[in-house]
Amino acid sequence: MEILDHLFQGFQVGLQLTNLFFCLVGVLLGTLIGVLPGIGPAAAIALLLPATFKLAATPAIIMLAGIYYGAMYGGSTTSILVNIPGEASSVVTSLDGYQMALKGKAGPALGIAAIGSFIAGTAGIVGLMFASTYIAELALKFGPPEYFSIMLMGLTIITYLARGSLIKALIMGLLGLFLSQIGLDNVNAKFRFTLGIMRLSDGIDLIAMVMGLFGISEVLLNLEQKVKTEIIRTKIKDLFPDRNEWRRSLGAISRGTILGFFLGIIPGGGTIIASFASYGLEKKVSKHPEKFGTGVIEGVAGPEAANNAATAGAFVPLFTLGIPSNIVTALLFGALLIHGIQPSPLLISEHPELFWGVVASMYIGNIMLLIFNLPMVWVWVQVLRVPYKILFPLILLFCLIGAYSINNSYFDILMMLFFGVLGYLFRKLEYEPAPLILAFILGRLIEKTFRQSMSMSDGSFAIFWERPIAAFCITATVVIFIASLAMYYLKKRKPSLLGSDL
Repeated sequence: MEILDHLFQGFQVGLQLTNLFFCLVGVLLGTLIGVLPGIGPAAAIALLLPATFKLAATPAIIMLAGIYYGAMYGGSTTSILVNIPGEASSVVTSLDGYQMALKGKAGPALGIAAIGSFIAGTAGIVGLMFASTYIAELALKFGPPEYFSIMLMGLTIITYLARGSLIKALIMGLLGLFLSQIGLDNVNAKFRFTLGIMRLSDGIDLIAMVMGLFGISEVLLNLEQKVKTEIIRTKIKDLFPDRNEWRRSLGAISRGTILGFFLGIIPGGGTIIASFASYGLEKKVSKHPEKFGTGVIEGVAGPEAANNAATAGAFVPLFTLGIPSNIVTALLFGALLIHGIQPSPLLISEHPELFWGVVASMYIGNIMLLIFNLPMVWVWVQVLRVPYKILFPLILLFCLIGAYSINNSYFDILMMLFFGVLGYLFRKLEYEPAPLILAFILGRLIEKTFRQSMSMSDGSFAIFWERPIAAFCITATVVIFIASLAMYYLKKRKPSLLGSDL
């Protein structure tokens, strides 16, 4: 089969010593980030983007991808042993995982979390291979109108990224679009919104922005919180579940894998929704739903499988359509652009060594994670003993070094600090930065493809309706946007409706 030939070539790339090293670094850092509460893979990738500037594109993306799926493994360890989810998608794991630990079953809980993650992650990569190949072949027929309509549809992800107010998310999206227009116009070579500052002629640097919004603001927010860690001091034994636990877990892992993969592909789906949906599904199909929350192994196996499968699913729209489905893949999208690679349907055909090398490295990385997360459980837990008064200054130092290394300029440090304070204020006022980043990344691409489409049609908007794929995407965009507004409106009205019934 052609796919197997490509995969074999991918392993030739992935098994190169340089790529193996950065895969190892990525999964170790990802596990570490998963263990530490309050940082998360988005902030970690934002902090480490400057470190990839001197690397080739393939090892850079291998390392950043390793951080993403590695964080899914690490989050389960502290959820089970400390009842502090290191990563947001591991919140559900703590419901039954910590209760199992209190009952002396920490070993099987950790074991099924690691093994279930490995099975689901591997199955998700298989799905990524086949889905990406077929979608990319279809998408090769796209032109500027199709790209514009898909990018426009990608912007509707903003409505899904809103965990709180949809209106606030739309405001952040509009702000991101405005910020993307700062700099030199590529068509008429005029400066736009630079306020006479020559350093803004090339636009706002993505790295300085994301390091500020996610790195600096995370530190400022976490300084306000007091996290008390009480580690379970029981001896961890029997990491491999017994026959009965395996029987109860296999179905949960299978269902979580399938559900998580498809939710990962859907814009805005992501690992958090996947883990919660899997937990709800397991509770529905269980003969004893009342036991959930008291320490049942299915409550650990299903969500952990779902969030790992979702990470693989999230790469499908990124690699095949050039649409990031969540904030982490939006940062990976930016990383690809920085390395001169345009995420699009042409990526697989034009850069096969990158795509298949990353896919092969994900297989390798999952094996590494299984090895590191079972025998080294207590090593990761001890990381929680590092005082935050030491950890946070180190993060700030890395931010400053990373910002300066972009262009060896103090201006980038000032921009990072500006967005750090701005990001902190946004979080305090419950304005989420994720929609801003997504709109900022897609803004220039939307403008470029729109202008190309207008040139092709001599200024006629009819081109978007004469081409079936473009017409379908624009119609889907309108439907999704209206549906999101309707759901938001109904959610806002629901309390008042309930109040009137009372």
